[in-house]
Amino acid sequence: MDAYRRIADRIAEDITAGRLRPGERLPPQRKFARRHGIAASTAERAYGELVRRGLVVGEVGRGTFVRAARTGPAGRALTEPATAAPVNMELNYPSAPGQSELLAPALAPMLRPDVLTEALRPAPAAGTVQAREAVAALLATPGWRPAPDRLLFTGNARQAIAAALASLVRPGGRVGVEELTYPLVKEIAGRLGVRLVPLDTDEGGLRPESVAAAHRAAPLSALYVQPTLHNPTSVTTGEARRRQLAETVADLDIPVVEDRIWSFLTDPAEAADPLAAYAPHLTHVVDGLSKRVAPGLTAGFLVVPAHRVEAVATAVRSGGWSAGRFALEAGVRWIGDGTVERLVAAKREDAARRQQLVAEHLEGFRVRCDPRAYFAWWELPAPWRADTFTAAAAAHGVAVTPGTAFVVDPKRTPESVRLGLASAAVPDLERALGVLADVVRDGPGVR
Repeated sequence: MDAYRRIADRIAEDITAGRLRPGERLPPQRKFARRHGIAASTAERAYGELVRRGLVVGEVGRGTFVRAARTGPAGRALTEPATAAPVNMELNYPSAPGQSELLAPALAPMLRPDVLTEALRPAPAAGTVQAREAVAALLATPGWRPAPDRLLFTGNARQAIAAALASLVRPGGRVGVEELTYPLVKEIAGRLGVRLVPLDTDEGGLRPESVAAAHRAAPLSALYVQPTLHNPTSVTTGEARRRQLAETVADLDIPVVEDRIWSFLTDPAEAADPLAAYAPHLTHVVDGLSKRVAPGLTAGFLVVPAHRVEAVATAVRSGGWSAGRFALEAGVRWIGDGTVERLVAAKREDAARRQQLVAEHLEGFRVRCDPRAYFAWWELPAPWRADTFTAAAAAHGVAVTPGTAFVVDPKRTPESVRLGLASAAVPDLERALGVLADVVRDGPGVR
């Protein structure tokens, strides 16, 4: 094992054992190197490995700090600890009332032996004719409808992202992403051996000039973007900016992986067309059933440029990312009988109700959100740091995600947290929001 990994393992053990606590500052890298008799470059790589594992966070001008524990009551209680059941606001799986009762009828016919036999056969990357037709209709927007023969299927949307990037980017390649991005994309990039390049954003989303500047510095192999209800900020890019982005990637010939997993929460009549409507020869659209339906029985969708169908299908097969045929068959039935449409309508109402709770309990704080979204981005007031607040929230039985989870450049760490609103029961969510507001008002110095 490399020396820097052994050093990182020892520090990780100290963090796990509680010898290094959330918010504690590690020695400067050069001082650490001198103390342990190692090269400064080895210390730098060890600290970088700890950042990659999500155990520490580096802050420009301040140093490297131990992150809050992802689960459990880490850190000190800042007021009286919560006695109610824990509330996990890291998870974000929406569930509509009566969801199982809605889903069950379509599954009943699939239990016939002849139907079940067919449904348990392996599914090709291209799925079935019925699946392609049904999903093409499901994903259509007012100005765009994907051609069924450009659809591919994976086990979930994360696998669809991985397959698209694997087909586009060689190890060592550069992928442009928004400066705050979906955390699992960082993990996918690490597994594929590609480098993520953070790109500047503003209130309108990704800035096209940032894409061009990054590409001039060193060619980008692809972009990964979330222009609709961006996770974690909830920003939705307007039509004019989408056209500008499409023109930029077309001029530079940069392929795009467009993640639309949360787009179902927008009103169909007002839904923004994907970038694929403006740059169809470059854009790979990712979507799926997990958020629309349920995370336990799902499928991921990929709409790819016509000339790339076989290349992406090969990546799906080689990665072992093919969809289960049972899930595809169930999805086709749920789309066809209107179950998905009813679930989506219920979840739109549910998201709006939960956002109203955020508005009520976090009034006066800097919270970025969209009334249609299932998450909120909370910019914490000074002197709070994101990791210290995450630890304090955990001590009160509420799990939130620190902003460092979404940051691509570890030197640019926002003092913000993401609140996942979908998974907790509404009464638990309301209680948790009140607890979080009280913790912030009490301040980090209050016991």
